[in-house]
Amino acid sequence: MLVMLARNWWMLLLNGVGALLFGLFAFAWPGVTLQILVILFGCYCLADGFSALGASFTRDSAATWWWMLFVGVTSILAGVTAVLWPGLTAFILLVIIAVWAILRGGLEIVAARALRKTIPQAWLLVVSGLVSILFGLLLLARPGAGALAAIWIIATFAVARGIILVVFSLRLHAQVHRSGQALKPLSSG
Repeated sequence: MLVMLARNWWMLLLNGVGALLFGLFAFAWPGVTLQILVILFGCYCLADGFSALGASFTRDSAATWWWMLFVGVTSILAGVTAVLWPGLTAFILLVIIAVWAILRGGLEIVAARALRKTIPQAWLLVVSGLVSILFGLLLLARPGAGALAAIWIIATFAVARGIILVVFSLRLHAQVHRSGQALKPLSSG
């Protein structure tokens, strides 16, 4: 895992830059950001639903046919709901984002613990994980505060996480470059 992370430091950099850009966009146009999220979700569900419905007509087996029909109808209903009731969709989307942030934060803390003896800047992953968990808990604690207010929280989270990941990726790249592409555990003494 460590060698793959070190070799692909630029993926962390791109992830951080993407989060930073998304956060800045959300600050600049919070209403548009929420509308775009809901519309994209609705479009995705409709496309997924129609493709699953199409696949259900292939009739490979009875179990596959019924399952794909169920998936298709469910996805289409979710897409229609997103289009007709964007407020409800936005609320549900915020809950999903909150749960994702909490899980992601926990995984980043676990990864930092595994990397702490090899990468001195692994504490930045702990910070990123804690920011993610705090963000998720804030969204869950105040879901009724309004979707636009939540966009500000999402934007703050994205900018903070983006900065942390950019710094971490650049430090990881510098450490790999200094060590000649070979990462060795830090001495404990």
